[in-house]
Amino acid sequence: MSIDLGLLGAHLREHEVTPESAAEAERAGYGTLWLDASPPADLALPERLLDATTRLVVGTSVVNAWTADADTVTASYHRIEARHPGRFLLGVGIGHREVHAEYTSPYDTLVSYLDMLAAGGVPADRTVVAALGPRMLRLARDRTAGTIPGMVTPDHTRRARSILGPGKLLLPGQFALLEPDAERARAVARSAPPGMALGVTNYANNLRRLGYTDDDLSDAGSDRLIDALVAHGDPATVATKLLAHRDAGADHIGIYPLGDDPVATLLTVAEAVHAVKAR
Repeated sequence: MSIDLGLLGAHLREHEVTPESAAEAERAGYGTLWLDASPPADLALPERLLDATTRLVVGTSVVNAWTADADTVTASYHRIEARHPGRFLLGVGIGHREVHAEYTSPYDTLVSYLDMLAAGGVPADRTVVAALGPRMLRLARDRTAGTIPGMVTPDHTRRARSILGPGKLLLPGQFALLEPDAERARAVARSAPPGMALGVTNYANNLRRLGYTDDDLSDAGSDRLIDALVAHGDPATVATKLLAHRDAGADHIGIYPLGDDPVATLLTVAEAVHAVKAR
């Protein structure tokens, strides 16, 4: 069962996206719109976004195994698939210990969650896992269509591809900020999710595996770490940095827009990516 995600994915949260902006993203050339930040198990918003578009795939990035009841998610998947066949991808994740008091045995919990989805008839090739470390990446390889990692760099993409092997979806997400002044760009990033998320254990451990130090992780991120996590600059520079994931083995590049107007950022970045590719 194939699904066409396109080269680019637009990552937006519930308060940032509307059916109208989903249609704009589709017209701009995005193949997928990813709904971020633990969407509810009823998946009502993804269905509305699909209703408003014709080709766009909608995915979750990600439903949270601690908060999204697996049976409800399963029923929601089948409802959406019946209405919009081939246009929905279920991203699943385990959340963060800083948020969930019940956070124990994350690997076993995710395995159990995938078991429940499979028992309910959700196909493995319509599920991806938010995997960062080697063990979770192997789980994504063995049990699902692939992985949708966030807070990563092209170096992580390269390492992830070596674990996944060929034929599995590798869908990394990269922050993008249209700001040519590097110091201003870094200041924005440090006050937004890249800098604010460095204290999250899952992300910090992954960045340490990539060679970043405690000094890089302190004070909302060193310049070199912020520059690795956030593609910033003029549109062509941002596009070139995003396409480094493709060169590292990604099938698809998810874009997390930073700045005051995330939808406008997505539209400008898409135009720039297509222009850079055409050179």
